[in-house]
Amino acid sequence: MILSLLLALLGGETTSSFTVYPSAVRLDSALDSQRIVVVAKDYDKTALDWTDRAVVTVFDESIVSYEGGVLRPVGDGETSVRISARGENAIIPVVVSGAGATPEVSFNLDVIPIFTAAGCNAGGCHGQASGKDGFHLSLFGYDPEGDHRSLTQQLPGRRLNFAFPDSSLLLEKATGAVPHTGGRRLERDSEAYRQIHRWIEAGSPMDEEDVASVTHIELSPPELLLRGADNEVPLIVRAHYSDGTDRDVTDLAILRTSNEVSAALTDDRAVRSGTPGEAFVTASFDVHTVGVGVTVLPPGRAKHWVDGVAAQYPANYIDELVEEKLRRVRVLPSGICDDETFLRRVYIDVIGALPTSEERAEFLADDSNNKRARLIDRLVDRKEFAELWVMQWAELLRIRSNDDISQKAALLYFEWIRDRIGENMPVDEMVQELLGASGGTFANPPTNFYQVERDDLVLAENIAQAFLGIRIQCAKCHNHPFDRWTQDDYYGFAAFVSQVGRKGAEDPREQIIYDKGSGEIRHPVGDKKMKPKFLGDDAPELKGQDRREALADWITSPENPWFARSLANRVWAYFMGPGIVEPVDDFRVSNPPSNGPLLDELAARLVDYDYDFKQLVRDITSSRAYQREIAANSTNGTDLRNAARAQVRRIRAETLLDLFCQVTEVPQKFDGLPLGARAVEIADGATSNYFLNTFGRSPRETVCACDVSLEPSLSQALHLLNGDVVHNKITAGGLIPRWQEEGLSPAQIIERIYLRSLSRAPSEAELADIAGRIGDEPDVAALEDVFWAILNSREFLFQH
Repeated sequence: MILSLLLALLGGETTSSFTVYPSAVRLDSALDSQRIVVVAKDYDKTALDWTDRAVVTVFDESIVSYEGGVLRPVGDGETSVRISARGENAIIPVVVSGAGATPEVSFNLDVIPIFTAAGCNAGGCHGQASGKDGFHLSLFGYDPEGDHRSLTQQLPGRRLNFAFPDSSLLLEKATGAVPHTGGRRLERDSEAYRQIHRWIEAGSPMDEEDVASVTHIELSPPELLLRGADNEVPLIVRAHYSDGTDRDVTDLAILRTSNEVSAALTDDRAVRSGTPGEAFVTASFDVHTVGVGVTVLPPGRAKHWVDGVAAQYPANYIDELVEEKLRRVRVLPSGICDDETFLRRVYIDVIGALPTSEERAEFLADDSNNKRARLIDRLVDRKEFAELWVMQWAELLRIRSNDDISQKAALLYFEWIRDRIGENMPVDEMVQELLGASGGTFANPPTNFYQVERDDLVLAENIAQAFLGIRIQCAKCHNHPFDRWTQDDYYGFAAFVSQVGRKGAEDPREQIIYDKGSGEIRHPVGDKKMKPKFLGDDAPELKGQDRREALADWITSPENPWFARSLANRVWAYFMGPGIVEPVDDFRVSNPPSNGPLLDELAARLVDYDYDFKQLVRDITSSRAYQREIAANSTNGTDLRNAARAQVRRIRAETLLDLFCQVTEVPQKFDGLPLGARAVEIADGATSNYFLNTFGRSPRETVCACDVSLEPSLSQALHLLNGDVVHNKITAGGLIPRWQEEGLSPAQIIERIYLRSLSRAPSEAELADIAGRIGDEPDVAALEDVFWAILNSREFLFQH
């Protein structure tokens, strides 16, 4: 203990424990090997690479040898290896079999992984649809049989030279011995070169049908916490096969990092720390992708935590999980916002409106400790809350009249959603009713879901993205390069909607949706008929059941790992800005949640609430995480994903237009709606206006969350400055002349403008500044200019 303290004071490294990866080793042939990585924990639990410092002792060197950080087989048998570091020991067992046997080279297991690791079958090289320089490989090796034909049947005697393998065009180009557009991809003295050489020498055989397949891969260390810059920790990737064997595939795996600035990848397969931040490092091999989180802490940051608001605003489960993550990354949360800020924020978020002056005064006068929670309860029970979420479901379900959906059908579809949300129908039941719907698009409006998209493949993609948050589109043409989904997964999932039938009704504007009982999806590779199969799960036993009903039951099942998480993530993102998974509809291995335990808990609560998402809204808006102020402190200025402070958010187009109407008391007229209806109540996505389009209203053309734009733009600024919405509404509303007739002074009128627009009174400095600009006795035009300036301010246009 004394030595550790002295070393720490002198800037040395103090290790309290270490972990060896892997924890056990199995070597199955003369060519097998396994590298060893030793990761120590420093005094603050950050990781250190101790691989070269540890003392490795092999108990029986007639079975295994250790050199350069790698174990290699010597003879069959079992032994152990001791790793010693800092006065501690770890023992890992080693089993060797087949030490005297050199296995045949497998095209699937050896050759294709080399092509993938070298980038030969990537989209920018021979894996592109048309190939490159007369040579085509399937993208990332999804079609081994086709790749084998390309290699063995094209340019016979040149691409593969069985008599003189070194003279094979394949190896000469890969090593740069002859001109190659892709440059040198292999070194002659590498194991990859030797493997391909042996395969050509053996006559380039294709594998037998019963060749082992990769069942899963693992990436070690499973998590990394690093301190300071230029700290490196090696990675190990192991593949596990269906025959029970495993293999070190670190050199063959594709490694990627989500943040090169914080966690870069080195040529020798290690992570190197950079600037403080978070990253996710993934390893892809075969059709599998796994990842590890990497957190880089700044050097010398003190381990402290300040929580001065706990007594007044007790934490709920959300705060416990958010603040656990903040403690881990050593980021301090900002304080809680004041009542005026909270009032405006929660009104806009929950009901899409501003509080009236009376509502504001009532809330500020309330001195009870639970007044914020009681306000939230009142707001979620208002009809405006339901209207906001009806709009979001209408976007997700693409309710828009077009050649396939009449205006009447679109309106009935919208009203169906409005009724279900209005009566607080559990979301899982609503989705079940939607996906299993049959009948007329007028008589049973949710059937319009199958009229919005008539292409079976796109329909399946939409279901996965809308309800599971999964984008499977990549797997249509090839196995997904960054996720687990294969073409088999894609076409098996699409088979659930391949038997949807459509026929005309008596009214030519209506369609009848029904189950045809026939119609199959065929795989583009091999043309085999695909049976319905759930994503990442088993194929169901349908026994005459409508495939869509089986799909709906599976999607909404509490055991489904995506439905509740996807919905909870969307709700979180609406109130907090970025989703825990961002984009909200892109759940994949290489895009992990910023706070996995929080997302899991939100999803579990949603299921426990019987999918009453109102309760989830209460949980989120009642949390300290939601109620933080936007001001940053010295630790959280760059943090955008961990709810350390409130995010400034552009108000959605529909809500912003509604706020202009509310503040000026001038309603907007929309086609098909009575005067006074809000923009959020527009049923048909084809109904819009210039303001809504400019401010990023969803055109409802795809299910992608990106259809809604919240990015500010120059055209928006110009429209507010020079367009007719703000100026005309201020003039048409006549509020300034009315207030003057009531006998209000200029200062009182300015205060009313502030209260109704910003939900706060102007400061003395603001009043003085305005008075200096408009004088002591301003006319109507001058006061309307003040009104115009407030409505064009960032404080009005943004949620904060």
